[in-house]
Amino acid sequence: MSSGAQGGSAKPVIGPTGENALVVIPTYNERENLPIIVDRLLTALGGVHVLVVDDSSPDGTGEVADKLATGDKDKRIHVLHRTEKDGLGKAYLAGFTWGLARDYAVLVEMDADGSHAPEQLHRLFDAVNDGADLAIGSRYVRGGSTVNWPKRREVLSRGANTYARLALGSSVRDITAGFRAYRRAVLESFDFDSVDSAGYCFQIDLAWRAIQGGFVVKEVPITFTERAIGESKMDGGVITEAFLQVARWGIDSRLGRSPKNSKTAG
Repeated sequence: MSSGAQGGSAKPVIGPTGENALVVIPTYNERENLPIIVDRLLTALGGVHVLVVDDSSPDGTGEVADKLATGDKDKRIHVLHRTEKDGLGKAYLAGFTWGLARDYAVLVEMDADGSHAPEQLHRLFDAVNDGADLAIGSRYVRGGSTVNWPKRREVLSRGANTYARLALGSSVRDITAGFRAYRRAVLESFDFDSVDSAGYCFQIDLAWRAIQGGFVVKEVPITFTERAIGESKMDGGVITEAFLQVARWGIDSRLGRSPKNSKTAG
């Protein structure tokens, strides 16, 4: 599935083991999950680099990340320490800024809790190499699935995606998904200072900006597995934010108002 008209070059930008890609993993109280997911990632794709963005986790996740980086003789693991916990969106933007400054061709969003399988990341890279500007790992396209997810959470997720599709007029079936790969040109086109959304809303926000910017958005099937360790960070405030913001974006789009989705927008 794709949206947008701009398109990307068909020239491969990611090597077979993930060369030229940075996987950004935000963390808050994930000390048990982090070593597992990093090991799985570097085993699956030994050429990728990893940036752990830790929001001063009180459980010592930041220290665990530092030990992983220190013990990595190939220098593929990096750590960015932030002094406060101010939302998933801000953590990702900090990671993107770090990665863009270091010339990575593709930047990836991936959770630390194991819900996104590193062994399936190559599917997103294949889509990028085939011309996608933004590849989204989707639970809701043919071949996508969820495992051990509470029914309430699945109903909420499906409802949020249906609402976003109707409000925005988008064809993306899993626009709230957090497993995705961006070509650097997509992120470079965004005005990060205008992004103030978090959680569900942050994912919708950036995908919508990509669509509005004319970039090619493709969904690829993935298996989403509910975390086995720790607790979800989702709360009611994030859901309310998404509902209100998506309604506003949909109205603006239908009224022909230009979103401030790029560095050149007015």
